[in-house]
Amino acid sequence: MCPPPDQPVTSNGDEEMVPIINDGPHISSSTKSEINRTNEQTNQQPPAVASHKGLYGRASDFLSNTSNWSIIESTLREGEQFANAFFTLETKIKIARMLDEFGVEYIELTSPAASPESKAHCEAICKLGLKRTKILTHIRCHMDDARLAVETGVDGVDVVIGTSSFLREHSHGKDMTWITKTAIEVIEFVKSKGIEIRFSSEDSFRSELVDLLSIYRTVDKIHVNRVGVADTVGCADPRQVYDLVRTLRGVVSCDIECHFHNDTGCSIANAYAALEAGATHIDTSILGIGERNGITPLGGLIARMMVANPEYVKGKYNLHMLRELENVVAEAVEISVPFNNYITGFCAFTHKAGIHAKAILANPSTYEILNPADFGMTRYVSIGHRLTGWNAVKSRVEQLNLSLTDDQVKDATAKIKELADVRTQSMEDVDMILRIYHTAIATGDLKVGQSAVLDRLLEKHMPSRDTSPNGSANGNKRARVEGATA
Repeated sequence: MCPPPDQPVTSNGDEEMVPIINDGPHISSSTKSEINRTNEQTNQQPPAVASHKGLYGRASDFLSNTSNWSIIESTLREGEQFANAFFTLETKIKIARMLDEFGVEYIELTSPAASPESKAHCEAICKLGLKRTKILTHIRCHMDDARLAVETGVDGVDVVIGTSSFLREHSHGKDMTWITKTAIEVIEFVKSKGIEIRFSSEDSFRSELVDLLSIYRTVDKIHVNRVGVADTVGCADPRQVYDLVRTLRGVVSCDIECHFHNDTGCSIANAYAALEAGATHIDTSILGIGERNGITPLGGLIARMMVANPEYVKGKYNLHMLRELENVVAEAVEISVPFNNYITGFCAFTHKAGIHAKAILANPSTYEILNPADFGMTRYVSIGHRLTGWNAVKSRVEQLNLSLTDDQVKDATAKIKELADVRTQSMEDVDMILRIYHTAIATGDLKVGQSAVLDRLLEKHMPSRDTSPNGSANGNKRARVEGATA
């Protein structure tokens, strides 16, 4: 639950100890030996623990589903509630087919009760014959909505009703007795049609725990496929999520679906905590679009789960499609993909600081937890700026097939940094500086340390070069280091 501000948060016990996994590419042989000695002294852990790769896996237990989970992709339901969203049928069909090719297990559609057009769209998408993905629709806990839903041809129905005191008083005005009775009626009707059924509370983390567990236990007894937990206002934190889902896991035998809003920035962390506690399904939307600040973004969840178990994720999903999916949705809702977006953002695999660039060129794992090649992305090292290092410049020299000694590269780097103190140098600027420097060294017109001579050569061969602070419209372009892809 989300406690009032004055309610203290208490600890729920000691952490478990887990063996250190020693198969990371960044671990030296001597460190591996030490780890092996440590592991020999550590008790055997359940299989779920062994699925956490690397040194940074958290303690887990047999309930963890971080290597066994499914996506309910809600761009065509929750995403329709995004402020800018207006999806035509053509756009919905395109997104649905792409999500099917990406490999999500479920697509959730807007309720057919929302409008005649929503019902028609739902029916059309159900007729697409998607290969991998099941179609769900999301309805209120009401028999009229349920009757409409089962007529569309969906594979399953997601039923929801508010259970917090806020929603019971100010939204639908019903008490828990009425909610329970109506839930049973709707669930049994949908089940009689031979399709999947999920029952979810709304505003779960501001609902009374006794109310939640009572209704979840009731619907589990009549064999729903899933129960749902929804952080409708984004108030929950990962510890609260873990505690509630772990408790719920001990009450129901069915699957557990979780829906996390991102109002306070915890949606991805909350999704991961839920899976650690035993949840089985996570709701996502492309770029996280949805009501207000949206929900767990598809790309963000994929990034988090790639760290937990990369082989599992790569085996399930067509990761190279992620960028195209995001571009299609961004265009449809008239926004740009954020510069710092998980995996596909402009800066996601861009390295600038000299120390970082040197290490990345030697071993990308030094400053990357994800491999851009897994997503069809490319690594970039920016070199036309005052923070650049000579190792990054040397890499570019080698790409240009120029022959310079380390001292000469360092000398050229000093000039690039000097010029970059006036304005950032574009890739074309850097290449021209390096070529002029190389030619002058080869002809004997320049020696290391002759900065004034190099300035005259640059003025001669780059007459349009503007060294004023406002000189270049292209000065902020990043430099691609072709040899640094992995």
